[in-house]
Amino acid sequence: LAHAAEPLKADRELVLVAVRQDGWALVYAAEPLKADRELVLEAVRQNGGALAYAAEPLKADRELVLKAVLQDCAALVYAAEPLKADRELVLEAVR
Repeated sequence: LAHAAEPLKADRELVLVAVRQDGWALVYAAEPLKADRELVLEAVRQNGGALAYAAEPLKADRELVLKAVLQDCAALVYAAEPLKADRELVLEAVR
């Protein structure tokens, strides 16, 4: 996806296939796709660190952040501040 033409980086189907293979591919997705909850959820299921490239509102989505930290506890660093104070979520991150 890194070397794909810009219009392809906005192709939801193509980006979805890419993030299912490598969550980090989200970094190359067009900005509107970084706000697509389903697409970002697939990315963080594959690689929790992909949360870094999600749109800000999704970083406050508890379910999505939980999926990210369950995959990679270090993803907590990218969560919205209120979620960093969520005891249950942080407990999952450190387990």
